[in-house]
Amino acid sequence: MLLGIDTSGAVSVAVARRELTGDEAPLEVLAVRSDTRSRHHDEVLLPLIEQTLEEAGTSRAELTGVVAGRGPGPFTGLRVGLVSARSIAAVLDVPLLGVCSLDALAHQALATDGGDGEVTVGVALDARRREVYHARYRRAADGTTERLSEPAVAAPADVADELTACDLLVGSGTTLYPELLPATADLAHVDAGHLLLVAAELTARGTDLSSTEPMYLRAPDAAKPTARKSALGR
Repeated sequence: MLLGIDTSGAVSVAVARRELTGDEAPLEVLAVRSDTRSRHHDEVLLPLIEQTLEEAGTSRAELTGVVAGRGPGPFTGLRVGLVSARSIAAVLDVPLLGVCSLDALAHQALATDGGDGEVTVGVALDARRREVYHARYRRAADGTTERLSEPAVAAPADVADELTACDLLVGSGTTLYPELLPATADLAHVDAGHLLLVAAELTARGTDLSSTEPMYLRAPDAAKPTARKSALGR
């Protein structure tokens, strides 16, 4: 059993059946639960994990791997998910893999589209500060998907042209800036089931997913006080 956790915006947890290695049967997602509130991740995540495991008819003891969404995302929420994923994997002594959260949302958009052939996808997640985390993807005619641009953060107006040029455009950024980034589907947040599916596909290609370092893309909002400020506060 595999556990997927993503806290790049909302909180999403999924449980799936199959090992992450080997040429076994396709991954089967058994249960997915999400909480779309953008805060309170530390209060929501652990109960959501237990509820999802229960729905899938399994327990932590049966987990054979954990996949964590690396973001990009706000500092506090992303840290909650990654620390929890690392702790569970360490206690159970099972593999821990990291996947870019934007990759998972692009995968979900392509699955929802239901078509085939070459398709491009733009993903824009709320980055606060009137910015979005973004990346572009392309599914080739043979079904393989590649990332066309590395995850980055920018003002919506600065990336509107390249993102709206894509066939599909999804993410919470589209709900905040609909005039600049009109959505093609109602997909605002990452589904942890697709996080697991992406991990399985990338692992099958031999991609190294061992890093679980968070993709913040910019400095945390809470900065350490300078020596001058500290002195003034005494």
